[in-house]
Amino acid sequence: MFRFNILVFAGCTALLIASQACTDLSERTFDVIPTDQFGNTPAQQAALIGPLYNSLGDYFGNYNELNTVTDEQVVPTRGGDWKDGDNWKRLHEHTWSPVQDNGQFNGRWNWIYNSITSINQQLGTITDENTRAELRALRAFFHYIAMDLFGNVIIAEKVGNATPEQKTRTEVFNWVEKELLEVYPRMSETVGGAYYGRFNKYVVDMILAKMYLNAQVYTGTPQWQKAIDRLNTIINSGKFSLAGNFFDNFRVQNQGSPEIILATPFDNSKRGGMNIQMRTLHYDHKLTYNLPANPWNGYATLAEFYNTFSDQDARKNMWIVGQQFDAAGNPLKDGDLPLVITPEIPAFEMPAGPVARLAGARSQKYEIQRNNPTNDQSNDFVIYRLADAYLMRGEAYFRLGQTANALADINRIRTRAGVPAFTALTLDNILAERGRELAWEYHRRQDLIRFDQFTRAWRFKPASQKFRELFPIPQDQLSLNPRLKQNPGY
Repeated sequence: MFRFNILVFAGCTALLIASQACTDLSERTFDVIPTDQFGNTPAQQAALIGPLYNSLGDYFGNYNELNTVTDEQVVPTRGGDWKDGDNWKRLHEHTWSPVQDNGQFNGRWNWIYNSITSINQQLGTITDENTRAELRALRAFFHYIAMDLFGNVIIAEKVGNATPEQKTRTEVFNWVEKELLEVYPRMSETVGGAYYGRFNKYVVDMILAKMYLNAQVYTGTPQWQKAIDRLNTIINSGKFSLAGNFFDNFRVQNQGSPEIILATPFDNSKRGGMNIQMRTLHYDHKLTYNLPANPWNGYATLAEFYNTFSDQDARKNMWIVGQQFDAAGNPLKDGDLPLVITPEIPAFEMPAGPVARLAGARSQKYEIQRNNPTNDQSNDFVIYRLADAYLMRGEAYFRLGQTANALADINRIRTRAGVPAFTALTLDNILAERGRELAWEYHRRQDLIRFDQFTRAWRFKPASQKFRELFPIPQDQLSLNPRLKQNPGY
């Protein structure tokens, strides 16, 4: 993992001994750069960008709740647990309100634009062109997220007090594309080491490929070939390879996976926030993994999604079902009943009791850190990886009618999972394969929208309206900026 540490000492010491003051005990230091002189060399300027990546580290924290709007994640009400004013129910049913759920969306908006503001402030002091390119790419990424979540948003290119103007989704798409293409020649080709968790050329290629794959949604015009071209650069670079074991990508120490294109580093003592195990595990899984506290027994997947995995699919082991055991191998109980996790969730709102507590397959895709003294884990969260690049390219090939190429890419992923190769492709089985490979990596909402499946009915959710494909502009932002207009339907 990369770390930027700047230690600056400054001070003045006065010492009184026996009522007699020392008049000059100032210390001259020769090995510390004063803060007003730091940042004059390219190496120093590169070091200054480290704190700006902290906001990228909040990617997991900002997306894990929003994943509840998809068919792969559900947070049912278990007695009084996870009631939370029916917030989780509204997210799952697509009945969220821009006023009642303002905090849900305003938090994401502020994360995006506070990150952009910090980058703009730093850009004002950076003269090294390679460092500026990296910061502009990071800034473009946050604009891409804003465009994806909210549609018509603000382009913030500089720090200023003027009331910013709202741009159309197409205008934002074009601006992000322009920024990424302009900085691309100056982006590093280094993978890993000092560039682990940072933006390089291949991260930019992946962002552009995501944009082109979803261009029909964003702009009305498909750009499948452009997506293929960017993915070719990643795949043909020789810098990445599929991990031999699917789960190597999600180990507690997963930074060595050859498949990771971009991850956000976490450490249970130095950089907290990776706590997916607390959100999904049953309370008594504390005894299974020797955790310091009882997990919260919340996040699960729908039985229908769980059942898309065949028994021979190695990836099915990402789900926890069946009898559970303590660390010594003894069967656990929930009250007087065996602690058996069942895939079926009988109702979204369940009365208190073992049925509610045991309902729903839980996730162990990210290895659960045993004997961990904190609630935070050391798995790095994976934003982009090579398997997704193959699946994206396969989909783009298929949409262009190049079925043989599409089958080769998608079957490469199925082979690793231990399932038979597809002999024919449809949009439905491509979407299903993406779901099995990328579950709980927070691509599902975007995928469902691209495949025109986001508004269909699924368990505990009736068919929803098309306007729900965009989240509402937060009410707080509308109040602060009269130039913002709410998304249609809200």
